[in-house]
Amino acid sequence: MTHEGFDRSDATARARASKRAANLSINSELLQQARALDINLSATLEQALQQAVRTRQAELWRRQNLHAIAAYNDAVEAQGVFSDGVRAF
Repeated sequence: MTHEGFDRSDATARARASKRAANLSINSELLQQARALDINLSATLEQALQQAVRTRQAELWRRQNLHAIAAYNDAVEAQGVFSDGVRAF
């Protein structure tokens, strides 16, 4: 399913995407502990970034659609939904 150019079915293609070196700064004690525990820094950062990107994309989507969602909710409140007389629950 595509949402704002994001296709979840393309997850395997993203996993195979080329890697690119990046320089970052990190707390030296934390880095030392991670290395001592054999934590894969690249994989850990990539997972954290994926989650951060998903979170930010969701926040952006909510902000961009806030007015449409409010308008829909107002319409449902005023007019109800098509199944109001049909539901048994």
